[in-house]
Amino acid sequence: MSTLTLTKWAPAVLALVLVASPGVWRYSRHVITIAHEAGHALVALLTGRRLEGIKLNSDTSGVTVSRGRPTGVAVVLMYFAGYVTPSLLGLGAAALVTADRVRPLLWATVALLVGMLVMIRNVFGVVSVVLTGAVMFAVSWYATAEWQAAFALFVAWFLLLGGVRPVGELQRRRMRGLARQSDADQLARITRVPGLVWVLLFAAVTVGTLFVGGRLLLPW
Repeated sequence: MSTLTLTKWAPAVLALVLVASPGVWRYSRHVITIAHEAGHALVALLTGRRLEGIKLNSDTSGVTVSRGRPTGVAVVLMYFAGYVTPSLLGLGAAALVTADRVRPLLWATVALLVGMLVMIRNVFGVVSVVLTGAVMFAVSWYATAEWQAAFALFVAWFLLLGGVRPVGELQRRRMRGLARQSDADQLARITRVPGLVWVLLFAAVTVGTLFVGGRLLLPW
């Protein structure tokens, strides 16, 4: 196997280890939570809701608070966005990587994190976002083009793979009655569509996005 092939596979393997290893996932999952809550916040703003704040907790949970109508399309889109946003961001990252737009990807990520930082309302959340943003900035500013490309590949794979696992975790918690306030159950109360249907929709988007993003990245 050539060095170039190894270089392209290494980010995918590292991302898979960070997602599949239970011990490591407890920590790496915080990045997925950041993306999850960013999805809620962004859709809330785009649909005209009033965003009041975001909290990121040490147990990898998070909450985004917004004000507006308790029912309707806007609130449905906001709740739906959380679980699918990491995967969609991963797909966007994959598209930018394969188009050789690595530096714009890194800077766009830094800009998103800076915008999110303004709305964080707890210390742990501030630390999480600042550390993540610092890593992104350091790579975009100091790393060579080769390392930037490898890091961008890792980010794309991590978001694609990391977007799938929380959906399975959600359904396991729901089956044990431990997720009555989950996004799926909130959507069920608003729409009268069973929570399991929403979980299956989350799964369809995240798995489908992994398939499409993987197809983009594998031949690259």
